Amino acid sequence: MEEAGAAVVTAGEAELNWSRLSVSPETLESELEARGEERRGAREALLRLLLPHNHLVSLPRALGSGFPHLQLLDVSGNALTVLGPELLALRGLRTLLAKNNRLGGPSALPKGLAQSPLCRSLQVLNLSGNCFQEVPASLLELRALQTLSLGGNQLQSIPAEIENLQRLECLYLGGNFIKEIPPELANLPSLNYLVLCDNKIQSVPPQLSQLHSLRSLSLHNNLLTYLPREILNLIHLEELSLRGNPLVVRFVRDLTYDPPTLLELAARTIKIRNISYTPYDLPGNLLRYLGSASNCPNPKCGGVYFDCCVRQIKFVDFCGKYRLPLMHYLCSPECSSPCSSASHSSTSQSESDSEDEASVAARRMQKVLLG
Repeated sequence: MEEAGAAVVTAGEAELNWSRLSVSPETLESELEARGEERRGAREALLRLLLPHNHLVSLPRALGSGFPHLQLLDVSGNALTVLGPELLALRGLRTLLAKNNRLGGPSALPKGLAQSPLCRSLQVLNLSGNCFQEVPASLLELRALQTLSLGGNQLQSIPAEIENLQRLECLYLGGNFIKEIPPELANLPSLNYLVLCDNKIQSVPPQLSQLHSLRSLSLHNNLLTYLPREILNLIHLEELSLRGNPLVVRFVRDLTYDPPTLLELAARTIKIRNISYTPYDLPGNLLRYLGSASNCPNPKCGGVYFDCCVRQIKFVDFCGKYRLPLMHYLCSPECSSPCSSASHSSTSQSESDSEDEASVAARRMQKVLLG
């Protein structure tokens, strides 16, 4: 056993790497207990324990008693269906790697995880390649998490409570069955890397533009046909991966257009003609309504809209090579081209205006991966 798994000690730290041992789980358990007894009188605390690919069906019982100072635990590539209560005894654990197991049932994670010291210590959690159909609620209480990987599971959705993980910097959810991105995802101020590739996502919420720290966004191999115009506001984005999406134009000819209400027509008139008013002239609800006006993005229009608008897709040039379809919201069908004649040349001019508007944001992106 000593030849199979050697303990490496460096700079006051210890690592025990027992990967792919050709012994039974029972023998491994006994050896861990013996090592735990040895460590109790040692000067160096064991900080990293690597046990991948050992056919484990449960966590070794010796974890809780023999390795109280453990900071990294790797149990990937085993046959675990649950992470037992032994995990809760690792009060200082920072990194847990449990990918490529059989986790996914309702009791896959230990009861009381959200109330344990792990809630304050665990920073990296990798549960990719398991069988989770939903994100366990207890994971959303691990407030110290900086990296969460749940790729290659069977997730159907992203819970709105994902916004609880305020320290999250990297979120990997690729290779699932996710159809929608919740707008609450935009409430993660430290998120740098967001991987949602190989899902079934059809649209990107405009709220994602609030992720001002985002540097890499992976959306390839989904069902996207357009991107929200607001994506240009991601000022730190360096990599945007979109290959394997339809990304085709779907004009609004088949959409029904409900005309503006009398309230909206009156409000538009006030805004367009700059009719002055004071807080003493109108009730509060009308003041708030007037304050919700959005400017029509058509540079030839100058109009506004409130609840009623027309969706139109415009292509903007990125990096001089790719053209991305972005969704625009216009104040009326007549704004689908800058002038009422709606000639082909005027439409081309409108697209050029959109491209000019996006050129500055395009230069900020270092990589746009479409092919």
